[in-house]
Amino acid sequence: MHPQSHIRKHGNEKGAEFPPDDMLDIPTAQRTAPPRAGLVDPFGRRVTYLRVSVTDRCDFRCVYCMAEDMQFLPRRDLLTLEELDRISSAFVERGVRRLRLTGGEPLVRRNLMQLVRRLSRHLESGALQELTLTTNGSQLARHAAELADCGVRRINVSLDTMDPDRFKRITRRGEFGAVMDGIRAAQAAGIRIKLNAVALKGVNEDELTEMVRWAHGRDMDLTLIETMPLGEVDEDRTDRYLPLSVVRERLSREFTLTDLPERTGGPARYVSVGETGGKLGFITPMTHNFCEGCNRVRLTCTGTLFMCLGQEDAADLRSVMRSSESDETLHRAIDAAIARKPKGHDFVIDRSTNRPSVSRHMSVTGG
Repeated sequence: MHPQSHIRKHGNEKGAEFPPDDMLDIPTAQRTAPPRAGLVDPFGRRVTYLRVSVTDRCDFRCVYCMAEDMQFLPRRDLLTLEELDRISSAFVERGVRRLRLTGGEPLVRRNLMQLVRRLSRHLESGALQELTLTTNGSQLARHAAELADCGVRRINVSLDTMDPDRFKRITRRGEFGAVMDGIRAAQAAGIRIKLNAVALKGVNEDELTEMVRWAHGRDMDLTLIETMPLGEVDEDRTDRYLPLSVVRERLSREFTLTDLPERTGGPARYVSVGETGGKLGFITPMTHNFCEGCNRVRLTCTGTLFMCLGQEDAADLRSVMRSSESDETLHRAIDAAIARKPKGHDFVIDRSTNRPSVSRHMSVTGG
């Protein structure tokens, strides 16, 4: 039997560890074979960015993201680490250049660093431009040095407040000091950090100006995000929705904001802040549809591929992958999914629309 076939059938049945490297065949993306065509959706957008949720679990219960009494998926439903590697590598073979690991909180996934190290081979080969992750920072101090050793050069840390008491209220169970320790450890390891903060009316809007100063003073960029209507939570999101157009107008009273032309293919629009020398991003799914340049798709921890964050249409890659040891059927399923990628989302938050636009939580989709 071919060595790689043996591994796929027997090597990681519990998803705990990868087989030793000497048992692994050359990855698909590095075999001598005609290059596969890139992924282009029906609107001519090239898909070069894959976000992979490695778990729906999180050690926080942020009020805008989750219900306090969350029911997480049974562990048996999750893709194994090897399967996450196999699907991710198939996308790299098709021209994905940026790969972001998300959750839930990705660093609570057991043995996640084994997956990070396996995926780093695509950085070494040049097939992948960037391997990164989004984290709440709670576990970062333990993993920062190894992340850097695996070639992770930049990460996003979600942080909505600089006030420890407010932090506890927002996250329900997070420890502010642990996040600060994680940020310091990542910077010491040479990893650049971008902070993500959800702007919440009546919660943190009074400190956004100071957060800009704090982040830029520590050589970190900051991106502000409008709350999005994904999944049922324990409060009415209209009570917390704060348009970033309002935030920007307030910030412009304190800072000189200059629009930057750069586009990453992602949803953020960037400005430079004259007084700090730093960069500030705005992600505005509600007040400004950011879909026209979308270059990304999202893979959940159960192997479901969502072609759009704000639509329910999805493709089951887990069943396809498990049905065959050959990647040919997997690539055909990916092609069929990209052919259905919609033009954009339909997010709405207002008093007349009090149900989530999408029923799944962000932690399920991959934040």
